[in-house]
Amino acid sequence: MSQSYSTQNKIALIWDFDKTLIPGYMQQPIFEKFEIDESLFWDEVNTMAGRYKERGYTVSGESVYLNHILTYARAGKMPGLNNKMLRELGKEIVFYEGLPNFFEELRELTRSRPEYVRHDLQLEHYIVSTGLAEMIRGSAIAPYVDGIWGSEFIENPLQPGYLDQDDFDMESDDIVSQIGTMIDNTTKTRALFEINKGANKNDTIDVNAKMAAEDRRIPFQNMIYIADGPSDVPSFSVLRKFGGKAYAVYKPGNDAEFEQNDLLLQTDRIHAYGPARYCSDSNTSMWLRMHVHKICQRIVADREAYLTQRVAKPPRHLKDEEVPLPEEQVEQDVFDLD
Repeated sequence: MSQSYSTQNKIALIWDFDKTLIPGYMQQPIFEKFEIDESLFWDEVNTMAGRYKERGYTVSGESVYLNHILTYARAGKMPGLNNKMLRELGKEIVFYEGLPNFFEELRELTRSRPEYVRHDLQLEHYIVSTGLAEMIRGSAIAPYVDGIWGSEFIENPLQPGYLDQDDFDMESDDIVSQIGTMIDNTTKTRALFEINKGANKNDTIDVNAKMAAEDRRIPFQNMIYIADGPSDVPSFSVLRKFGGKAYAVYKPGNDAEFEQNDLLLQTDRIHAYGPARYCSDSNTSMWLRMHVHKICQRIVADREAYLTQRVAKPPRHLKDEEVPLPEEQVEQDVFDLD
């Protein structure tokens, strides 16, 4: 039995985080804890690439904020900032209306009809964010997701000579001091291919390895990507190119974000957009439920058509006017059971 019938029964909803699941930026609890002016921090971040360029350095405008957090920590403005603290601060993140319950509501749709249950359809949620993975892991949404991609910090970095000692005593003040993983708006697309090929579930699969479409764990046409705007255009483009759905959200009542999403629709970057409200009667919830059902129905139809095609019809009694099959063909139909 081929992979396309036996395993491709999963759906993936892939979510951005900041301004998609929450109204602002997840780092807000950090600034509140250390009494740091949040707007000043982001003003500094937004001008850093230009300032560094004047000094002859090239930096990534999307990820420079990670280094600026490390600078704040080393300067004593974020004393004791480590991964444990980041996870604790994640508990303070406030989500948009309807979350996190809406995640489970969507998952339940795959069990809402007998034919979905018969084909063991499953829905998975993933978060792919340029924000901090540890804060997401500590947030209220974490128990509802199947995987998180985000930027990571290292505390207690390995020191020179660590290979030569079995038990290396590292001197450290136990604060974040290095960037372990950096996710930007372009590298988000790598996460999409990891989900597509199943590299996130099976360590033996290299995301860069060539893999036939029928062998991939979750086809792109079984995916929906939800995010807040232009910074996610690379991911929107990947989903559209390979048959998935792209949906944008805006902060309810924000005219500028509404106009921005409308432009994305007019330029064929997304399939639809709506307010970042996830209660049962919102346009966004209704659109997502509708398309999860459509994906489920297509998977069921494809699998049943495939099964019908693969299973040969049994021999039958012939009417007098019908011409019987050659003897050898009858024998093949009767005895070739595999």
